[in-house]
Amino acid sequence: MENSGYVSGHTSSKRFVLRGKALSVSAPAIMGVLNVTPDSFSDGGEVRDVESALKRVAQMVESGADLIDVGGESTRPGSDPVTPEEELRRVIPVLEKALPAFPRTMFSIDTTKYEVASQALECGVHMVNDVSGLQNSPALAELCAGHRAALVIMHSRGAPKTMQQNPEYVDAVSEIAAFLKVKAEQAARAGVEQVIIDPGIGFGKTLQHNLQIIARLREICRLGYPVLVGASRKSMIGKLLADEHGDRPVNKRLAGTLALHYHALMQGAAILRVHDVREARDSLEVFKALSSVL
Repeated sequence: MENSGYVSGHTSSKRFVLRGKALSVSAPAIMGVLNVTPDSFSDGGEVRDVESALKRVAQMVESGADLIDVGGESTRPGSDPVTPEEELRRVIPVLEKALPAFPRTMFSIDTTKYEVASQALECGVHMVNDVSGLQNSPALAELCAGHRAALVIMHSRGAPKTMQQNPEYVDAVSEIAAFLKVKAEQAARAGVEQVIIDPGIGFGKTLQHNLQIIARLREICRLGYPVLVGASRKSMIGKLLADEHGDRPVNKRLAGTLALHYHALMQGAAILRVHDVREARDSLEVFKALSSVL
């Protein structure tokens, strides 16, 4: 999926270029979430040690994950930051074991910190997923370029602790697209071979902003970069499916997740970041079968 000439729609196989190689993973792809954290909104505390992390990776790979996104710091709304030392303590032992154990699987490090990304790349990860979109550490672009690793640039507004306090836009989709274009071009100038963009569902956005992003995702896809979408189990689904008892609980948002992600696929999304890998893979296979007859 080189940046030049990339178009949404998936009319032909588009392969990712990670660490200098056109790998077997092609778009659309499934990215499984592995949170090595005690406080992530959906699965915090489920992975407590390296052994449980490896078991979870094995489950996701068997279920059809193309990539595994490993994170050691929760970025849910209201969360507190952790030190680089703590984040490294959580993720590096997992990566040191997981990459050689699953040599055919692509791995991503979900971090905004240069130190964490650097050590993860030394372990062999193929991608850095920066939810700050180069706002926290612009040098991540040069770091990824030096390792020939892919870089995910996500749009966010404000720090996780305060990002949901009355976010405002004149035109959310246009403003997000403009931000992503500037940052993606910045990364490309730094030498990053594979830039991926993410509109950042739930990161400094209201429910209406999030709905606008999904409905108009094609506008972001037209920027010419592969687009990653992560709506899995997020609060927007809980709000959309709320009843007299309140928002739909996190563990009952699967159908809503699949619906949002399927619409994102129809708009041209290249990667879905998900917690429920088997169900996401099933949905993707149906999408690919239907797309093949158009």
